[in-house]
Amino acid sequence: METAFSNNGFEEHDATDNSSGWSQEEQVDNLASPITHVPISKCGDLDIVLNYKAASQKLTVTIVQAEDIPDKDRSGVNSWQVHVVLLPSKRQRGKTAIQKGSQPVFNETFTFNKLEPDEIANNALRFRLYAVHNMIREKMMGEKLFSLKKIKPDEEIRKTLVLEPRSNLSSGDSQLSFSAISQSDSVSSTQSLSHGGVPELLVGLSYSATTGRLSVQMIKGSHFRNLAINRPPDTYGKLSLLNSIGHELSRCKTSIRRGQPNPVYKETFIFQVALFQLTDVTLMISIYNRRTMKRKEMIGWISLGQNSSGEEEQSHWLEMKDSKCQEVCRWHTLLEA
Repeated sequence: METAFSNNGFEEHDATDNSSGWSQEEQVDNLASPITHVPISKCGDLDIVLNYKAASQKLTVTIVQAEDIPDKDRSGVNSWQVHVVLLPSKRQRGKTAIQKGSQPVFNETFTFNKLEPDEIANNALRFRLYAVHNMIREKMMGEKLFSLKKIKPDEEIRKTLVLEPRSNLSSGDSQLSFSAISQSDSVSSTQSLSHGGVPELLVGLSYSATTGRLSVQMIKGSHFRNLAINRPPDTYGKLSLLNSIGHELSRCKTSIRRGQPNPVYKETFIFQVALFQLTDVTLMISIYNRRTMKRKEMIGWISLGQNSSGEEEQSHWLEMKDSKCQEVCRWHTLLEA
């Protein structure tokens, strides 16, 4: 294993390379240049129907059909499925049956419970269109977030959502507060949907099967808090690559971002991982608040790979494996220490 470090930080310039390796191979000197592509304007339309019953605190969502979706030459498949999840909790979700054709008709209804009238505006629905390969593999083609701020009780709403293509989402590097998302019906989920100041981290992943390079970009954080005192924290990220039995193979960390609740790191780390090892490794990412020279506290963590910490992390890892060297960027909610 070899680990190379590239620091493109904005505030700190004193970062050191704390990497370790599996072998004595030379460290990577130059990162592969990013692949450029022309963004596709959209990935199709999704027709939905919503109806909120305040008395029962239930929201019904009917996914009607998809139109103008990628043809078989672009997607490689002719089978489609839609996933929907309620944000920010992600505890209520559903997915349609697989349908075939260039304009798949789903006509499936999902019910989301325990949505109080005075709280529903603090939620959003995320819709994702998946291309399904051989009934067991799926690839996310596009998505849209729909804010529930404008939902009115006992009023049926019919909407046509314009799906943002996956290629555009992969380059996301912006942050959006909930006050901003509430002003529009929908936005891309590469933008942070932070309800109540939940700590989140924007991470970019790419992998080259040819060179065996696993590239991890620590992009930015959102709503990092200092639990001990009332001032913004001094934070840094620690990355550890573990094998299938949990032994640490390599580690590295970002430089410190001082006094920033929404720090920008923009630091990239390269791990050398053979293709046959990719399914057996776990990437642990932890964010720490450095209180003193000798004291630190963990703000939160995530893991991706063999032992992913959640469905979103597992999905991000699988998308990276299918992306053919293109960077895939996603926001992740940090788990408490």
